[in-house]
Amino acid sequence: MGRDLKAFLADRLEPSELKLLYKSYDIVGEIALIRFPKGLEKQRKIIAEAIMQTHKHIKTVLCQAGPVSGGFRLRKLEWVAGERKTETTQRESGCVFKVDLGKCYFSPRLSYERMRVSKQVQPNEVVINMFAGVGCYSILMAKNSQAGKIYSIDLNPVAIEYMRENIRLNRVEGRVVPILGDAKRVIEERLRNAANRVLMPLPEKAYGYLDCAVSALKPAGGWIHYYDFEHAKKHENSIEKVKAKVCGKLQKLSVDFEVPFGRVVRKTGPNWYQVVIDIQVKRLF
Repeated sequence: MGRDLKAFLADRLEPSELKLLYKSYDIVGEIALIRFPKGLEKQRKIIAEAIMQTHKHIKTVLCQAGPVSGGFRLRKLEWVAGERKTETTQRESGCVFKVDLGKCYFSPRLSYERMRVSKQVQPNEVVINMFAGVGCYSILMAKNSQAGKIYSIDLNPVAIEYMRENIRLNRVEGRVVPILGDAKRVIEERLRNAANRVLMPLPEKAYGYLDCAVSALKPAGGWIHYYDFEHAKKHENSIEKVKAKVCGKLQKLSVDFEVPFGRVVRKTGPNWYQVVIDIQVKRLF
């Protein structure tokens, strides 16, 4: 997309400005999200209109003016062109997700990861999604597996409302159970030793909640899909660094486990990576 956009803008921007333009941007439904580096602030309108001209279904272009931050993982968004809205509908792997990008977290760059995890779910499994957002992981699991119950927890009341709507849109009522609250408290009060599989798709908080994820598993054990951000220089392996950190904590919890899989989900900045590891807990002592 970046190459196409640069080609389209070749006669509208200076060569020095074209070099500054980021290679990629996100499209969620009818909304494009783009970051503008220093030096291109005055050209935002021209670039936004070019995006809408090269992608006819795009109705709105928003600028991501800051990083994802806060307890609800929200972006600071500024309107640039098109319709003044932040709500849209995204189609992914046969599912429909309605979301307000200004009030809920959503990333189209996690689509492969969502399906990868969904394909691992076994018939009749009980799954706990500790940080479920608008329900993407949970609903994809329900549509692509024979999971029993998928308990989907989130602290953001707006995300929970969109999750309820998405559950209805995708006809997975009764299988995906939305729960408003902090995952630690919800698990301690309602879901201890309940799950065959636990998802932790919130890299900012996953490490601090790892003991809670273990307590959510059935005594016979199960799987934890753990996500983290890791800094790694050229000579370092981000996956191995995450494994070392997590293994150290699990050993202190006296858990019998192994980590058979890990991958870099995406690069998030210079020498920074989002990493997932799949942890198999064999039994709880």
